[in-house]
This record gives sequence, structure tokens and C-alpha cells, in this order.
Amino acid sequence: MKRLHRRHALTLLGAFAASGTPSLHAMTRDPSSATPPDDLFLWLEEVQGERALAWVRERNAITERELQAVSGHAGRERAILEVLDSQARIPAVQRVGPWLYNLWQDAANPRGLWRRATLAEFRKPAPAWEAVLDLDALGRAEGENWTWGGATLLGPAYRRALLSLSRGGADARVVREFDLADKRFVDDGFVVPEAKSSIEWIDEDSVYLGSDFGPGSLTDSGYPRVIRRWRRGQPLGEAPVAFEGEAGDVAAQAFVDRTPGFERSGFVRATSFYESRLWLLQDGRLVEVDKPPDATLSFWREQLLLQLRSDWTVAGRHWRGGSLLLADAAAYLRGPREFVALFEPTATRSLERFATTRTQVVLEVLDTVSSRLEAWRQGPDARAGGRWQRRELPAPPLASTAFAALHDPLLPEDPLAEHLWLRTSSFLSPDTLSLAKLDDGDRSEPVKALPAFFDAAGMRVEQRFARSRDGTRVPYFVVWPKTPRNDGRNPTLLYGYGGFEVSLAPAYLAIAGRTWLAQGGVYVLANIRGGGEFGPAWHQAAILEHKQRSYDDFAAVAEDLLARGITQPQHLGIQGGSNGGLLVGTVMVQRPELFRAVVCQVPLLDMRRYHRLLAGASWMAEYGDPDDPAQWAWIARYSPYQNVKAGKPMPAVLFTTSTRDDRVHPGHARKMAARMLALGHAPLYWENVEGGHDGAADNAQRARMRALESSFLWRELAPR
Repeated sequence: MKRLHRRHALTLLGAFAASGTPSLHAMTRDPSSATPPDDLFLWLEEVQGERALAWVRERNAITERELQAVSGHAGRERAILEVLDSQARIPAVQRVGPWLYNLWQDAANPRGLWRRATLAEFRKPAPAWEAVLDLDALGRAEGENWTWGGATLLGPAYRRALLSLSRGGADARVVREFDLADKRFVDDGFVVPEAKSSIEWIDEDSVYLGSDFGPGSLTDSGYPRVIRRWRRGQPLGEAPVAFEGEAGDVAAQAFVDRTPGFERSGFVRATSFYESRLWLLQDGRLVEVDKPPDATLSFWREQLLLQLRSDWTVAGRHWRGGSLLLADAAAYLRGPREFVALFEPTATRSLERFATTRTQVVLEVLDTVSSRLEAWRQGPDARAGGRWQRRELPAPPLASTAFAALHDPLLPEDPLAEHLWLRTSSFLSPDTLSLAKLDDGDRSEPVKALPAFFDAAGMRVEQRFARSRDGTRVPYFVVWPKTPRNDGRNPTLLYGYGGFEVSLAPAYLAIAGRTWLAQGGVYVLANIRGGGEFGPAWHQAAILEHKQRSYDDFAAVAEDLLARGITQPQHLGIQGGSNGGLLVGTVMVQRPELFRAVVCQVPLLDMRRYHRLLAGASWMAEYGDPDDPAQWAWIARYSPYQNVKAGKPMPAVLFTTSTRDDRVHPGHARKMAARMLALGHAPLYWENVEGGHDGAADNAQRARMRALESSFLWRELAPR
């Protein structure tokens, strides 16, 4: 989640998350096609159109005038910014060779300071960071509103990097080669114009590049279709094509594994959001790797790991969807297949993620939406096929533990080959970051800890279950303030997502703790179908023609809150972003009697045209194809833009989005707000001019946006 939680689904598209398009207009295809004749607000899809921007400015002014006048608004904005700019935050670091790199944003560096420190320095209470690139200074010097888009470093020397820079937070990015020793951009280095690009080092003088090379080079989803092998100094137009996908794919991308002794390279076609095909480059030929279409295959030295999304029967053995299988890579490529099952799902246990050290595979398993950690390693006689052995690692209850391996496979002698970062979080306890060494003692050492941003004494967390329309038990968490009301008039905020197999797990409510819980609000997190909390089956139960189940589950949680006397409809608000914006927009239209307030962030709402706007075509595996009459029949039943009506009382709603969101088109929120106004409703609308799909480009913008949302919720939900 972009606002209150760390994870969010439309933010991710597998390996293609860092991609974008050069023009927001370019990805609005054939405006007349599939457009109902009564769509009076198509002009609001013109992202930079003068008429559309005038409408945005007018609505922004109304919203700001109303919500900034709410009692306590300025204090809420200050409280949020204090959290976002706090020097006590735990820096998110990436280990590259001898360095830990971090992108840091605060009041002094609102756009970010890319910096680095050694592990020994990072352990200190106040590390002396070495500045590498100041984005604020770069933007001022170049007259650009640069934001950080990531870096791809070339090992094992790690002197050169390919930096991605985004204008205003959009997915579309400029790529420029950077010298990490001299801390400057390389003269005559690799430069890729603004586009939704994917780039991968081959060696110091060549890369694989997927980008916008002109007509026909992008998929219908706006991601790279064509991959070129580009040499240093070569005109880009002369770089030979190394691989091509198809227009109907989501994207194509190259991969390069430079692990000494296990070098591999190849290409992937993402044929849908959940399916892919993979080729290895062997002796100058492309050889397709046989795998289930919706399985994810990754190489790990001489092994490979196969994560299944659907049931699979191979070599006389049946494996359940959600399993993680390990095999010898050479033997797998020859066939037949023999596997070691590192994980098999149960009714309550699912695999959330895995990572590899030099010799071990570490799993985060969700057990009824609470993290459990496991590690697998081969027995002592590994060369003779020693058995793989499993052990549990410590993890707290009702919490989530994210991890990252520090191992650098390009270093032959890596002192951190068996180390992990462990970051543990729960709703009421500040995050802790520990360095764990996976050995016979599985020791871990606390390195950093968040301060308490609010007083959680007397607060508590419960996990409860609602019963959905079809009888399915749906879990949800309730986070209680210190002194909840016993009259059923608790202001209550219900958050959900329910899509793209993304799990919502406990996470520290640093901002909501200050602006909601500490003021007496109840916070609720719903783990509805469409998410990944119980594995692929939980997700697949609520996609395509079954998408309505997500909305039924969310409504069931709301009904359970009312039935238990936790709150009343006039004090119940809902919030969601992106796919979660579609969720709350749909439930708002279908069940308005349940809610008083709705915060709908960077949403999809016009499901008749979503696949024709920006990256929307890539999500048809989740929602379906509106151009197919049979599929439109089920989409039409819930699409909020088509179903909102006049004369039907609606909850108060605040729509937020970003002009620079080039993933989920801002036209969704614009058109929904305009249609509601025309039908006699009174929505509020606020659009940030920067920020991309995150909605904001720096902490001041984030604080401003979140304060507006918080003031809106308190204005509508507080007992009177």
C-alpha cells in the first residue's frame, strides 16, 4: 500500500516495475473506440489539456479550502512531516560490493541524496555517509524536477552504474551512465531518452536495452517489446535486435547472470501479467526453457527454483499451486524432472517470498497472515546429493518480517555470504533492523530501530474473521486505540486492496498511529480475496468473472464491524489506492449504506476504457477484456464509473491522484469526480502535479496529501 502499508500491487509488474512511457498522451489509444456515446468527460483524459488542467485547479482549490479549514489540519500535516523527515528513520540499504547504498529524503534533500557507507560505518548510531549524488542539486543545475528511479551497478568492480532519473516521479525515466569513483556522469556514456526502459549490463562496454525505439517497439501495454544489444559509442539505431516479443505481450526483457562459473543470459516474454516464457542464450542460439506458463523460474548457481501458481503434474508427480520447488539446473534443462519441495501450501500457510544466500534458501511463510521464517540448506555431503534440511528461524506473532540477502555472488570470497537483513514490523511496535548470520546458531544482531512515533501503551491488536456472501471466512485485523468508545460510535477506518496476489500484512502505523489511533480512531486491515494472503488460490478466487468476490469480502468485513458494535455506518470510512481505489470505488457505489466516508487514491474507475489508458492493457489477466462482450458483461456489473447514479445517497468521497501518474491514468479519478458532480453528488477531488503512481514526489508533498486525507476522514467520521 502506498499510504499506510509498504506493499502495493500495481506498483509492481515483476521485472518491469521500473518502466514508463515517454508521453502520457501516447498511451491513450483510439479515444473513440469502446467509448459510450454518453461519456461526456472524455476530455478529462487529456492529461495536460488546458481545459482539463483548469478543471483540476478549480477542484483542488475547493478541496484545499474545505479541508485545510478542518480543526487540527495544520497540526496533522506537521505531525506527518515529522515522521517522514525524521532523522531516526531506518535507512533502506542495498549492499553492492563493499558498500551499502541508500537514497535519503528529508527537509534538506527533499528529492533525495544518494549516498553510501560501509557496513562497519552503518552499524554506528550516527553513520558518516558519503554523498554520491545530490538529486536536488542536480535538478537545480539542469532545470529539471528529477526524482530517483533506481540504479543498476556493474560488478565486481562496481565503478559504473546506470542511473534512472524520473521527471516528477513518473514511471518514464531517463537512463544515464555514472562513474561511482569520480561521482559524475560519464562523458559520452550510455544515455537513454525518457521512456519505459529496461536495461541490463552485459559487460563494461555493452548493454541489453528495451525501450521506445519508435513505432512498433512497444507492446500494447506500453512496455518494451524489442530488446537491442547496444555497444558503447554505437548509434542506438544501429544496435542489432537481440530479441522481440509480441505486441499483445506485457513486456520483453533481458537478464544476465554473471555469477562466476554459472554465467547465463537470456530473455523473458511476459505474455500476460501472470504468465511468461523464458529463453536461454546458448552458443549463440536461443533455447526456450520448458516451464508452466504461470510459474516463476530463477537460477541460483547450479540450481534453479520454480515457484508455481497453478497445480502441475510432471514425471508422474503432482505439485500444488503455491509450491516452491528446487532442482539441479542442468538436469532440469535435460529432463525428466526431479525436485525437492522447499514449500507446499496448506489451507492456512502460503509462501510470501524467498531469498538465497550463498548456500541457503530463506522463506517467509504467511501462517494466517502472520510471518514465519524458514531456512533450507543441503546436508554435509552436498556433492553426493545430501538431503535438503529445513529449520525455523525466530519470528514474532502478528507481525511481518521482511528480509534481504547480503550475499554478492560476483565476489568469490564474500564475508557476508550467509547474512541476511531482517526487518520486523507490527502495527504498534516500531520496526527493528537486525543483521542475521545463518549458521548453526542462527545469530542475529540488532543494528537499527525506529523510535516510537506515537504512544501505543494501552492499544491492542486483534485478528478476527468475517463471513462473506458465499460463506468464505475472511480475516481482518482490528487495531484499537487506548480508550475506545463502548457505544458503537468509534471512528473507524477500513483499508483494503484485494488484487494481484499482494498480501497486506502487519506494518508499523507510524503516521496513522499519530493521526488516527492516538486521536481515538480504530484502524482495520482487511485480507480479502484477490490478495495473496493464502497463496495463489486466494488470489485466483477473485479475478476475472469472480472479481465481485473481492467487493463482497470487503463489504462483509464492514458488516462484521457493524454487527459487533465496533462502529456504526456514520462513523465508518474506507480507504484504498490503485486496485484498492477500484475496490473502495466499487463498494461505495454498491453498498453506500455501509459507509460515511471514502478515500479513493490513484484509482481505476472507468473499467470500460482502463485497458486503453497507459499500462492498463497489462492488467487484463486480472480484470478481463472490456472489448469482449462476454467479459464486459461481468465487468459492467461493478465498474464504478458506469454504475454511479443520480438520486441515490452516497458517502462523502475524496479522490486523490497525480498528473504525473503514467501507470494508472489520472483520467479515472477526474472523470469519476466530474460524473458524480454532474449527477448531483458532492465529491472532493485533489490532484498533485507530481509524484507518479505514488501520488507525491517528496516528503512535503506526501505530508500535504496525507493531511488532506486525514482531515477529510476526521471531518466526516468523528462523533458529533
